[in-house]
Amino acid sequence: MQGSYSKDIAHFHIVGINYKKTDAAIRGSFAINQSQYQHLLEDAKAIHMDDVFVLSTCNRTEIYGFADDPQQLVELVCRETNGDCNLFSQLSYIKSGEEAIRHLYQVGTGLDSQILGDYEIIGQIRTATRFAKEHGCLGGFQERLINSVLQVSKLIKNETALSAGTVSVAFATVRLLEQKVPDILHKKVLLVGVGKIGRNTTKNIMDYLGVKQITLVNRTTTVAADFAGQHGLRYAPFEQLGEELQAADIILVASNAPEPTILPAHFPHSSSKLVIDLSIPFNVAPEVNDLPHVELINVDELSRIQDETLQMRLQEVPKAQAIIGEHMTEFLYWYKMRKHAVVLKAVKDKLHEIHTKEIQQQKNSAQYNLEDIEAVSSRIIQKMINLMAGKVRKETDKSDQYIAMINDIFETGVNQE
Repeated sequence: MQGSYSKDIAHFHIVGINYKKTDAAIRGSFAINQSQYQHLLEDAKAIHMDDVFVLSTCNRTEIYGFADDPQQLVELVCRETNGDCNLFSQLSYIKSGEEAIRHLYQVGTGLDSQILGDYEIIGQIRTATRFAKEHGCLGGFQERLINSVLQVSKLIKNETALSAGTVSVAFATVRLLEQKVPDILHKKVLLVGVGKIGRNTTKNIMDYLGVKQITLVNRTTTVAADFAGQHGLRYAPFEQLGEELQAADIILVASNAPEPTILPAHFPHSSSKLVIDLSIPFNVAPEVNDLPHVELINVDELSRIQDETLQMRLQEVPKAQAIIGEHMTEFLYWYKMRKHAVVLKAVKDKLHEIHTKEIQQQKNSAQYNLEDIEAVSSRIIQKMINLMAGKVRKETDKSDQYIAMINDIFETGVNQE
């Protein structure tokens, strides 16, 4: 059975690493794919932790859940990844209770993102929690919390300019290319990996820079063919990757392989190239940067490119924080009332039990009649008084506190001083 801590907010934790203290290589070693995520949730349920979810993106790996000790959450992550558990513990942050709740609001609204106001993170949270729910690992507490975070994220997007303007890894790539390749219209661009990041980056390059000489390569050729057909681009089968790498001037790598797929051996005696690795974990071997004719840039370097809209976004942070504060207060009120509801229901059940017992005794009496109901009610009241008095006598060190509380609840108007 899951412990009683599952209902105590003090045992709600978040443990994670993000871009603030770790580079992309370290984050990549703790990235969790869907298969690993499923195994992690199965492990969690096996030890009776059934209110857990994991958020794994290029900028962070975080696990949220109820646990007796946050180390239990650390172990769940480390068992499913290639990273060193001691290193994760050294670099990770742990937040508990209200601090953990506030952190989730900050993450979900883009306030904790590497690019301030990143709105894509809320979709990643929605996907991660839906997966956890489908696998029986999202309880009522976290489901209610996630719904509140989703609502707050939408409000902040609609009522502030926190996410205004175009600031993303895809757009940062555009700004980088503007600076480094002024004659980009005459360059051949190769995209390796036609997933969401690759598609977004390609669209940005086409829209902002007018580039059309783009070739797409993907492990599943039909994916590349479909996107190429929609946008009038060229595609090639994955088997021709080596040839396409040789022919390209600019190479964008947005694949999702667990190990580097672009290696120094792909560039023997080739022309000068700019390689931008948008993948986490890295899909370009770091040794590629040692080649004299190749310049390699990864997502961490891209994220340092600041857009002028960031200053405007910073001015919106207080508004966003105020919205978070209001809705977090509402959520905490719901949580407290939820705890009280359990107690009040138990009191109601206890009263009903006493009432039923007294009525039944009256009915079993040889002289039962409805006029005796007043006497039954008096006995019920007296039994409740006896229960309270007995508790007060037993807990002598808390007796004044109990009496004051009873006095307040029933509004007797009695002055105890």
